[in-house]
Parts: sequence; C-alpha cells; structure tokens
Amino acid sequence: MKKTGQGLGLGALFNDYSQDNITTYDVNGVLNKGVEEMDIDSVIPNPDQPRKNFDEELLKELAISIKRYGVIQPITVVKSGLKYIIIAGERRYRASKLAGLKQIPVIVKDYSEKECKEIALIENLQREDLNPIEEAMAFRKLIDEYDLSQEELANNLGKSRPAIANSLRLLTLHPEVQRLVVDGRLSAGHARCLVAVKDFDVQLKYANAAADKKMSVRELEMMVNAYLNPSSDTPKKTIKLTQELKEFVNDMQRIFATKVKIVGNEEKGRIYMDYYTKDDLQRIYELMDSLKK
Repeated sequence: MKKTGQGLGLGALFNDYSQDNITTYDVNGVLNKGVEEMDIDSVIPNPDQPRKNFDEELLKELAISIKRYGVIQPITVVKSGLKYIIIAGERRYRASKLAGLKQIPVIVKDYSEKECKEIALIENLQREDLNPIEEAMAFRKLIDEYDLSQEELANNLGKSRPAIANSLRLLTLHPEVQRLVVDGRLSAGHARCLVAVKDFDVQLKYANAAADKKMSVRELEMMVNAYLNPSSDTPKKTIKLTQELKEFVNDMQRIFATKVKIVGNEEKGRIYMDYYTKDDLQRIYELMDSLKK
C-alpha cells in the first residue's frame, strides 16, 4: 500500500482502525480490553465528519434499541484538550444522546489530526454511510489534501478508477441538482445522466422534471440524449436561422426543458418540440396551461 507522504498509507490506517470493531462487553458483561465508559458530555462530534445528513427516524429507532440493550459497539475517539473528538461512531453517539445516556463506551486512540481525517472519511466510505454527493466530496478532499491520483485513491479504497471519476463528476452539477441527490429525490444514476448537460438552466429543469415525475434513469437518459443529439428525421436541407430565431429557440428550450428545433425562417417554417414519455408530455401540457393563466 503506497504511503501518502504524510504518515501511514490510507489502507494501513483503515486496517488499524478495523481492529477496534469489537463489542463493548464480553460474555460476562465486563468491558472488553481497550474499552472504557466515558461521560457523554466529554465527547464532541468531529468537525471534519464527511457525513452531514443523519436520518432522524433511523436515529430514533437506534435510540430505542440503545435504551433497551445499550451501545453494542463502542465509538472511537481521540483526545483534544479537555474533550474527546469522535473519529468513528457519530450516529451511535447521537442516538445515545437521544436515549438519555449519561455515559458512552469508547476506545481512545492517539491519532494525529491528519490521521483522524483519513479515518473519518474512510470509515464512512467503507460502510456506505454517505450519500453520493458526500461520497464525491470525501473523494475530492482525500485527493486534494493528500495529493493522491484517482488511481491511487481507487486502489486504497478497493474501488475502480472509473467509479471514482464518475463520482467526482457529480460535483460539477448545479448546486440545486446536487441538493436533489442529497435529499434522495434523484439517484446517482439520474445525476450522472445530467453531467453532460452544460446549460445549468436546462440541467436543473431536467432534474426537477425527473424528480417530480419519478422518471427512471433510462427515461432521463433518453431526454438527455435527444437534447444533445438533435433528431435526424427532420429535413436535411435547412435554412440558416437568424440570431433572433436562435435566441427564440434557446428561450423555448430553457422554458420547456426539452429539445426544440425550428426548420424554416421568420416567414414560414415548423417548430419541433420533443417529449420522451407520457409523463414528460403531461409536464409540458401543465407548463403550457400555467402560461395561459
């Protein structure tokens, strides 16, 4: 495993961390070696935690379980001044607070600040606790802070280089499109379809249409492909559009979030507007209806 030039390699760090994956108590109800009970108010969340979203309902369910059975697996912390920062196990910590626990089982480690960042990121990635945008941001942070290539990062995490590259591409999306992914209204597959759409207005309209109409990834792919590759069944002999007509087409594409083509000139011609599913046609109809009002 290649070292980063800033301490242990990522793989070595995670292998070392994984040894802490032990239960709080042994079969006799005695704290396992290396585990201690700590005042929960002495523990604080990690400011570098890559996971930003915690499902409140799932936290409540975990809190009920913890109230009944206790914290089965201790959290991992590192001392920082008079407090202890969580390196792994923030979800268990939050649920324990909800359950009203005064103490929480911990394993105290002596990691550097850089090692803490690495472990916090890798622990979430390995357990698939991050949404696609958080995962992409974690990849970007590891690459930037530790001067890794996509290939090196892929090897360290046991992923393919294309998987890393596709994830990072999500960060080029319009911020509101990224928010739809974070909120779970769009999948990573939907989001990857939209990366090729460079016009942010069109990108966002397509994203909202896909989320509102619950389109499949395939349906969205068809919309994007038709937008990027104009239909070939229109007459091949076309008249060059004036600048005013070009702007008119661009405006229509932004408003209707679909491919629009004009064949003709300012005096005579045809306007072609694409739709790709029954739901997409309904979306255009509803938009037209709202414009009439």
